[in-house]
Amino acid sequence: MKVAVIGGGLAGVECAKALSRNGITVDLYEMKPSKKSPAHKLDTFAELVCSNSLKAERLNSAAGLLKHEMAYLGSICVETAYECKVEAGGALAVDRLLFSKIITEKIRNDENINIIEKEVATLPEGYDGTVICAGPLASDALSETIRKMCGNGLSFYDAAAPIVSAESIDMECAFTQSRYDRGGEADYINCPMNKEEYEAFYEAIINAESAEVHSFDKRKDVYEGCMPIEVLASRGKDTMRYGPLKPVGLTDPRTGHRPWANLQLRKENKDGTMYNLVGFQTNLKFGEQKRVFSMFPALKNAEFLRFGVMHRNTFIDSPRLLNGDFSLRNNPHIFFGGQITGVEGYMESAASGLMAGINLARRLKGDETVVLPKDTMLGALSRYISDESVKNFQPMGANFGVLPPLPEKIRDKQERYMQLAIRGMESLKAFAKNNNLDGEKND
Repeated sequence: MKVAVIGGGLAGVECAKALSRNGITVDLYEMKPSKKSPAHKLDTFAELVCSNSLKAERLNSAAGLLKHEMAYLGSICVETAYECKVEAGGALAVDRLLFSKIITEKIRNDENINIIEKEVATLPEGYDGTVICAGPLASDALSETIRKMCGNGLSFYDAAAPIVSAESIDMECAFTQSRYDRGGEADYINCPMNKEEYEAFYEAIINAESAEVHSFDKRKDVYEGCMPIEVLASRGKDTMRYGPLKPVGLTDPRTGHRPWANLQLRKENKDGTMYNLVGFQTNLKFGEQKRVFSMFPALKNAEFLRFGVMHRNTFIDSPRLLNGDFSLRNNPHIFFGGQITGVEGYMESAASGLMAGINLARRLKGDETVVLPKDTMLGALSRYISDESVKNFQPMGANFGVLPPLPEKIRDKQERYMQLAIRGMESLKAFAKNNNLDGEKND
């Protein structure tokens, strides 16, 4: 049996590995290095193009529960993330270059996976099954093939935050602290502003010039989960202070008080030589980014190693098109994985590829495909993207709101989250045992 997996991103590598573990030969198609999307720079697989954070690590968080579920099911991305982790408080952040390099080596060294470096314009023929993990940045030719297969898709723009060099940050105007003192104190560099500085910054950003974008980029299509900072600022004077510049949980040691506004910088690599501006995805012109973002006293001499960029993002109308096992309703041997399915986030995308691979393997072996229980994070997301009752479909990331409530009411939020997480993991383990999934070896 041989399967085609299209795309070497997070979903594609998870899918290929899941198929390989089941003894199925995989042709993994990836158009890099000969051709790259506007957001991709590396020649390697599983490139992280936005943040280097994979979100919260602790079990009693939605993102943490998802990663625990993935690890139990044998996720290559979670495994690799811990091999190149950088400190980021309660988040699992990685050295993105090392992350991509290690995953690429694992994929290339897998004897069941053949790498085919070419752009796919139409679905390849002669396979027992196909998984489309082309992601939200699929080439125009493949996007047109998908559009014809699935009808009109939805599009929006994603945004990436700038990166500055660590040595150029003025630490006399900054301090190291995690919000509410969670994690090690040096995990984040905080760049505070007083009220006067913030108001000047606000005026500058709402009047700054944005980069030219393609004609089909419509402001109303910007996805709320990755909002450009200048768009957020345009919604009101204090919106940034309730978003990425929120000062809550922080105390400026120079004043003994909470800052009026605060920008957090997070490590971009293991060595701590680069930091990204948390929540500052942007489409401002490069010169404007340097001018406006340097208004933070701690960044007045900042060296920008990479400016923020905007890039296209597309996803299919999954509630009308996909089953909960990520297969097409009108073709059970074609699966989709990744953000193109409408799951939102790095790990969510990887997890959908993992489930697509597991399910295609099961189908080829004559077993029933599976949708994980609704009280698991992966099961709840799978059900959301395939729920025909969902109207005006928008991407969904891991959150406890997608899980069914506990039978008993627990007032304390963190305790409630922990109980939801414990229930989810117990449910996953029982389901895996009863359905011959290969998770127990990862327990």
